[in-house]
Amino acid sequence: MAQSDPRRRPTLRRGLITGIAVAIAALAIAVTARLGTLTPGGAAAATHAPGTAVAASEFPTETVGPSATPLGPPAPTPIPLVPAPLTGRLVTAAEARRHPIAVMVDDHIDARPQAGFNAASVVWQAPAEGGVPRYMLIFQDQVPTSVGPIRSAREYYIEWASELKAMYVHHGGSPQAKETLAARGNGSWVYNADGFRWEGRYVFRVTDRFPPHNVMTDGTHLRKLAKKIGAKDGAIEPMWSFAPDAPLEQRPTGGTIKVAYPYVTTNANDTITYKYDRLTNTYVRYVNGSSKPQVDLADGKVVAPKNVVILRMFFGPLNDAHPAKKRLEAADVGHGQAWIATNGVTVKGTWSKASPTAPTLLFGPDGKPITLTVGQTFVQVLALGYDYSIKDGSLPAAGTAAASPGASASLAP
Repeated sequence: MAQSDPRRRPTLRRGLITGIAVAIAALAIAVTARLGTLTPGGAAAATHAPGTAVAASEFPTETVGPSATPLGPPAPTPIPLVPAPLTGRLVTAAEARRHPIAVMVDDHIDARPQAGFNAASVVWQAPAEGGVPRYMLIFQDQVPTSVGPIRSAREYYIEWASELKAMYVHHGGSPQAKETLAARGNGSWVYNADGFRWEGRYVFRVTDRFPPHNVMTDGTHLRKLAKKIGAKDGAIEPMWSFAPDAPLEQRPTGGTIKVAYPYVTTNANDTITYKYDRLTNTYVRYVNGSSKPQVDLADGKVVAPKNVVILRMFFGPLNDAHPAKKRLEAADVGHGQAWIATNGVTVKGTWSKASPTAPTLLFGPDGKPITLTVGQTFVQVLALGYDYSIKDGSLPAAGTAAASPGASASLAP
C-alpha cells in the first residue's frame, strides 16, 4: 500500500483552514447584507472584506417600549345610541326605528298571568266589556319573548294605536272596530293584524289555557308579520318628552295610586294599586288586591313602570247588535282631566287629543307639556264615575336615605 508523503500534510492543513475561513467570511458578508436592509432609516449595512470582523454595533436592535407598534386587535368602535321615541331610553338607531306594534291583551281573570308587559314601551288599560278592562301593549324598541293572551279589538284602542300608525294585533273585534279596520287598517290609521287570519302562522293557540283566553305570540313572529303586511321600520315622531331620574334625595318615601274598574254584571271590581319605590324610582304594580306584585309571565319579573298616567273620560254603552255584551264607547277625542305621576310626585293636569289619529298629549297644571321620566309608561283610562285615589309620599329628612316600603330595589316577586 502506498504511503502518503508526510511533507504534504502541512500544506493540506493550511488549505483546509483557508477554505473554512473563506466560507465563514462569505457567510458573514451575507448576514451583514441581510441585516443592513433592516437598519433604522432604511440605510444599508456596510460590507466587509473577507476575514474582517463585524462590530456588534452594526447589527440592528429591536425597538421595545412605548414607541413600539401595539399588538392585538384594535379597540372596538363604540355604537352610537339615540333616545327611543316612546321611552327616552338610549338604544341603537335601528332599535329606535322599529315600527310600533300594538297588541290587545286579555284581562279576564282566566287570562292571568299575562305576558309581555315589561317589554312594552307604553301600556294602555281601559274598560272594554261589561266593565272588565283590557290592555293594549305597545312594543317599539324592545322585542318581547312572549305576548298574550290576545283579545278582540275596540274602536278607541284603534284610535290610540293610530297615533303611531302601529301594527294593530287583535283576535276579532266589535262590529264597529272591524268596520274601522276594514276601511283604515291598510296603513291609513293602523296596519290590521287580525289573529283569525294569521292564526297558526304568527299567533298560536296554547294548550295550558282554554278558549278564548289561549291565543299567544312572541316578538319574533310579530316582527315578521309587520314586515309581511307592510309595516316598515322608520323614523317615529315622539309624542311625549323624557328626562333622567330625579336624584335620590329629591324622591319621596312611600306613596300609592289606586284605580278601580267596576264590573257591570257583578258587584266585583278590578283594583289596580301602584306603590312607589324610592330606590328604583318605579311604581310597583299590584292587581286585584293581591299582596304580591304583578309578575310578567314572559320574564318572571315584577311589573313596575317609571310613569303612571290617569286619563279620565266619558264612557257610554256601545249600541251595536249585541247589547248583552255590554260593550262600551269612549270619548277619547277631545280633552279632559289627567293625573301624571313620575319621580314619586303626582300632578293634576289635562290630556288632549284633537282627532282620532292625533296624539294624546299631556299637560301639567301650568298648561305646558309634561316631562316624564325615561322608561315605561302605564296609562290608566277611567270612566268619569270610576273611583281612584292618589297619595304621594314625603321627602325623607335631610341626610337620610330611607328605603321605601313594599318592593325592594331588586324588584323581586
